[in-house]
Amino acid sequence: MSKRTNSAKRQLILDEAAKLFKLKGFGGTSMRDLAAQVGMEAASMYNHIKSKDEILELICFHISDTYIRQLTEVEHMQAPYVEKIRALIGRHIQLMIEDGAAVSVGNNDWKYLTGDRLEDFKAARKRYEKGFAALIEQGIAAGELHPVNVSVALFTILSAVRWVELWYRPGRNVTPEELEENIMTVLLNGLAK
Repeated sequence: MSKRTNSAKRQLILDEAAKLFKLKGFGGTSMRDLAAQVGMEAASMYNHIKSKDEILELICFHISDTYIRQLTEVEHMQAPYVEKIRALIGRHIQLMIEDGAAVSVGNNDWKYLTGDRLEDFKAARKRYEKGFAALIEQGIAAGELHPVNVSVALFTILSAVRWVELWYRPGRNVTPEELEENIMTVLLNGLAK
């Protein structure tokens, strides 16, 4: 089997595992369930992955690595802080739209990681939250944002966008662009005129 075919099968396993974990939870999904979903024998899947734990780890760190990369990109932007925050929220929403099942796993099933990998994931979450909070703090200090409690602002934003991976799908009578713009309007400008 070529390396490319092996890589494609591995990605298929990860994609389908994310969907199953989102639907049934990590604990409620068996390797047999996953094998049936991808049309392989369970034993054959071990040619592509080591274990269900490895699948969880790969999905969770794909998401956390993506969020950290996006944060780093935004931190280095030459733009007003309000635009940096807008860009970070936009990237957050886009990832949820494009890879919602994996985001759901990263949001809900990370607690099943073990040992150092659990600690590494917690550290990545903390890095993202601290970096996002720093952008809010800097925006307040620059006079671009209202002087609010930074933790309240941070967790209101994160909580407000988290529902996207649970609710959004094509055909919801709102395009991805409209969804993002509506969320930005509510979060950054409020509903009141």
